[in-house]
Amino acid sequence: MAISAGGVTVTAEPTVVTTEVSKWFGQKVAVSEVSVSFGPGITGLLGPNGAGKTTLMRLITGLQVPSAGSVSVLGVNPRLDVDVYRRLALVPEEEAVYGSHTAREFITLSAKLSGLKSVSDHVERAIDTVDLADSADRKLEGFSKGMRQRAKVAAALVTDPTVLVLDEPLNGADPVQRAELIALFKDLGERGRTIIVSSHVLSEVERMAGRVVAMVDGRLAAIGTLAEIRSAMTERPRIVTVLSSQPRPLASALTGVDGVVGIGIGDDGLTIQTTNPIELSHALPQISAGDGIGLSRVQPTDESLETVFRYLMEQG
Repeated sequence: MAISAGGVTVTAEPTVVTTEVSKWFGQKVAVSEVSVSFGPGITGLLGPNGAGKTTLMRLITGLQVPSAGSVSVLGVNPRLDVDVYRRLALVPEEEAVYGSHTAREFITLSAKLSGLKSVSDHVERAIDTVDLADSADRKLEGFSKGMRQRAKVAAALVTDPTVLVLDEPLNGADPVQRAELIALFKDLGERGRTIIVSSHVLSEVERMAGRVVAMVDGRLAAIGTLAEIRSAMTERPRIVTVLSSQPRPLASALTGVDGVVGIGIGDDGLTIQTTNPIELSHALPQISAGDGIGLSRVQPTDESLETVFRYLMEQG
């Protein structure tokens, strides 16, 4: 079962489009009939290890040939038009760096391979963008994994790409580096770049992406904003926590509210399961005012990718 907000899998201004694309390796199907598009801004490609995220990214960037279907990046097939690589860049999950090079040399190599003019200007801009100037002349073999990730991102950004594909880009980064890279990716997305970023860490995707494409077992499982996907999960009740000075009287009053299918009572509040959160949002202030029951907090507790992802895995 796939959830698609409004049934829409195509963005308004697509820069990357896959049409019924599949990839298999012998008897193993890595990606199966995936039709989806990506446009300006950040799209999170979400799924567990083995879901097909990396294979889909390799198909998008032309590193692998589809077994079936087609891929278009900026209007061309990336396998047939090499000029697209001046506007398309990949940060792979693999280390993919030369330890004997300094960061500056590594980024310079990427610039030269891309055929850029004024190489040094592009290199310095990329180094500054990822805040690597203080370490640019150190050898990569002495970098932490998080620092190497920043060097890889700089090498990808050296061409100022329109489409940036990031495969688990925060692996190995410390909390400060993660925050800095997330801020960088969000800024690039806000400036009109198409950013496709994969992760199996739900909180990272939630912090970065306005749109989520979830994959399970090589297939699309859900597409849309987090709120849209959660709203489409109509058969699963929402969970709302309500802190109140009078939890038992509140529970009694809520039993007749349309859509309330379960109530758990704790020391200082309730855990409410509802299939009609709008009706609950109307009922709570009415009950509070009419019965004199104090409410100190009302909070959805399952409006997260964690909940969405568990649901999608169950459906898959």
